[in-house]
Amino acid sequence: MTSVRDRPEKRAEDFLALVRQGKRGRLKLYIGFAAGVGKTYRMLEEAHALRERGVDVVVGFVETHGRAETAALIEGLEVIPRRTIEYRGVEVEEMDLEAVLTRNPEIAVVDELAHTNAPGSRNRKRWQDVEQLIAAGINVIGAFNVQHLESLNDLVARATGVRVRETIPDAWLKTADQVVNLDLAVEDLEERLRAGKIYASDKVPQALERFFQKGNLATLRELALREVAESLERDTLRRETSPEAQRPTGARVMVCMSSYPPRAAELLRRGSRVAGRLNTDWFVVYVETPQEAPHRIDSEAQRHLLENIDRARALGAEVVRLRASDPVPALLDFARSHSVGLMLIGRSHHGGWRRLLGLTADIRLVREAEDLDVQVVALGGTRE
Repeated sequence: MTSVRDRPEKRAEDFLALVRQGKRGRLKLYIGFAAGVGKTYRMLEEAHALRERGVDVVVGFVETHGRAETAALIEGLEVIPRRTIEYRGVEVEEMDLEAVLTRNPEIAVVDELAHTNAPGSRNRKRWQDVEQLIAAGINVIGAFNVQHLESLNDLVARATGVRVRETIPDAWLKTADQVVNLDLAVEDLEERLRAGKIYASDKVPQALERFFQKGNLATLRELALREVAESLERDTLRRETSPEAQRPTGARVMVCMSSYPPRAAELLRRGSRVAGRLNTDWFVVYVETPQEAPHRIDSEAQRHLLENIDRARALGAEVVRLRASDPVPALLDFARSHSVGLMLIGRSHHGGWRRLLGLTADIRLVREAEDLDVQVVALGGTRE
């Protein structure tokens, strides 16, 4: 993963060099901290620079949001017609994945990667469409805002009061070959908003009162800068070391998840962030006790458990299921045999293990894990 901040011609040349290195498609991502920082504009600008060099580039999906400057840049580029899907009596336009695959360009530009596709689409999320393009050997230039990263979901909600529902797995971000952070001063973004360059004039006052408050934008900008900086640091470390040394060498992180995890999403995101900063592998371990066998736990708990297992895998964790009558010794044995240095366990009012044991699992882990660090995380958020 590399960072590129030069003129369009230089950005195009750098990505083109990567494109020509292998058969599998390459992925370049533009990340911003809010709508209007210029992600789509920069992608289209680069597409023109690539086209001028004779590269076969198409627009797979771009949303201009009525911005004249952005719409003008689409002129002169080949645009793949969108696919129309009827959903609940309304016609919805989506990227035509089949058409892009059939067209088989060298590079496709795809916007709004966190978008959820309409029912009836091949994939649930647009970033999954991009995965298929890359697997087919098509290189992709894409974009999204930092608040859509799964592991930042809780931080963004606490800072802005807005819970982002459409997310992208952190593990997928790490597969990108280039990441470009589009930074812009908060004051400049506010000026663009007031000038009607982001939303229609009648929507500006509401935007300024809600998501576009100066404090919110400053927080999101900091998150974007930090996220890309951490990604670049990990990438630099990988490129400067031998293949053997590229493997994470720090003590591993382990998240302990019970069978009643309606609030476990926050714990999983915390584990992902910690493991990312430590540049190490991490596990999500669930202990199934006899009382918590699948036929004994209620359907709601089972649904949450399966959802969070999928979420953990999307965040890059290795999910492990153990069977034991007492979860605490099982968790400790696993941690010690798998070089775990930090264990995270949730502290909530309705933990599954808490109902089964006379002493809470978090307190027992702290007492019995003399050779391990245990972090007890208060889970006070809403269910997901």
